[in-house]
Amino acid sequence: MFERLWRMLIKEFIQILRDPRMKGVIILMPIVQALVFGYAVTTDVRNVHTAIYDLDQSGESRELIARFLGSGYFREVGRVTSDREVQRVLDDGSARVVLRFDPGFGAALAAGQTAKVQLLLDGTDSNTAGIVLNYATSIAERYNEDVLISRLSRLEGKATATAAAGVATRAWFNANLDSRNFYVPGVIALIVVLITLMLSSMAVVREKEIGTIEQIMVTPIGQAEFILGKTLPFALIAYLDVALITAISVFWFEVPIRGSMALLLAATTLFLMSTIGIGLLISTVSRTQQQAMMSAFFYYFPAVLLSGFMFPIANMPDAVQWLTYLNPLRYYLVIIRGIFLKGVGPGVLWSQMAALTVLGVVSLYLAARKFHKTQS
Repeated sequence: MFERLWRMLIKEFIQILRDPRMKGVIILMPIVQALVFGYAVTTDVRNVHTAIYDLDQSGESRELIARFLGSGYFREVGRVTSDREVQRVLDDGSARVVLRFDPGFGAALAAGQTAKVQLLLDGTDSNTAGIVLNYATSIAERYNEDVLISRLSRLEGKATATAAAGVATRAWFNANLDSRNFYVPGVIALIVVLITLMLSSMAVVREKEIGTIEQIMVTPIGQAEFILGKTLPFALIAYLDVALITAISVFWFEVPIRGSMALLLAATTLFLMSTIGIGLLISTVSRTQQQAMMSAFFYYFPAVLLSGFMFPIANMPDAVQWLTYLNPLRYYLVIIRGIFLKGVGPGVLWSQMAALTVLGVVSLYLAARKFHKTQS
């Protein structure tokens, strides 16, 4: 048995690696994707293009403008002098934010009255607009506090401490609230599922197209040996990609890994059972490699969208949330982020690993059942 399985492994690796482009797909593409995703996939908002429309030209308006620009969240791209220019810079996208001060802003503050400043936002991207609005509100509230303290100081001749409730916050995990630390570990799951689906979905149908499936059928190799021979090469390639992307995450993007690497590899094994099983199932029901490729991508994109990688599952409709329970990527993302950011172990992640085990066994069973091997 082991001799036949070993020969099967050698055959698969020769078939995979004899095409020079496939070596690039296996090694180079995951590295490039990890770097691109690592820099591109982030919800942190910095240097928002901001236009200033200051009709007041007072010291107070200039101070508040300086606070906005000095925060690191807003970057001035120009000054506008009319409402028509405001509309133009927002329409053509040269500014995402316009900070407008009407005449009398400084005078109202000096008189102890409420002074209003207008923030015009490009709401095309509602998520970014919401984040920018929170930044602006925080800056304005801090400025308002300083104005009140300064006013009390002038009235009483010295700074007076006012009663206030202070909230001391601490992020228990991901202390700096860096979104890259949340998304980069998830890239491991995305690339692993893409590589294994792409390779395994071609495994059986390729044998059909080149006419070698009949030769395999008349050999003494068993059905279990055939499935193992088809899955193990892809699993080994996936382990290599996991190691490469993990190294990039830790040493290049400085994402902390607080948990056990052994647990990560064990969870990866369970995840590979699902992805390779689904890929083999696609391969057995497909008649051409093109059909298998299209079927793999048809599965891949909904799996990513329903995994919680980009959109919180809790925000999805109830029917869609129930559908996500059939998605192995959902559970693997929870495990990866738990290991990287929280350092939790099997005591916390056992339910996710159990779900991956069930999905993996079912996927491989269906793939094996679908592949009908006749003995000569």
